[in-house]
Amino acid sequence: MTNGKINYLKAGCVLVMALYGIICAWDVTEPRFLDRVDLVIHEAGHMFFSWFGEFLQVLGGTVGQLFVPAAFTVYFHLRREFFSSAVTFFWCGQNLFNISVYVKDAQAMALPLVSVGGGDDTIHDWNYLLTTFGLLRWDEAIGKLVYILGIGVIIVSVVWGIYHSIDREKAAGWSG
Repeated sequence: MTNGKINYLKAGCVLVMALYGIICAWDVTEPRFLDRVDLVIHEAGHMFFSWFGEFLQVLGGTVGQLFVPAAFTVYFHLRREFFSSAVTFFWCGQNLFNISVYVKDAQAMALPLVSVGGGDDTIHDWNYLLTTFGLLRWDEAIGKLVYILGIGVIIVSVVWGIYHSIDREKAAGWSG
């Protein structure tokens, strides 16, 4: 048997995560708090993967954008810092929202793109990727699936955070 005591600091953090998740999900096209950080990581992913050819360079932005928060999630989980892993897993879900916007824009190519080199050499990642696989006409549907995955990840991270906001201690006299 365990006594559960709520850690109010963690519970408050989960409440903020849940509210931020709702706000992000409500309008994924509106710039939010973490978006600049995500953009820097996305662009760094392109630069890192540029050594492996054009296809991986293009894919590398999205891979980097998901890898960094996922790596933190795994790191915290392996250290048994489960609440911290819930927070960084939330970051993965928030990134999926941004990626969904980019995927849905693959045909229209209306989003402003960042040129790391400063020239006109910008490539719309998801136009390139979906065209490569013959899936460009499915950009909206694929973007919606990525958005739904983001909602799922955020829900799991909030539930995980709630669960780990309760400090569990063995009750006195219980030896099991």
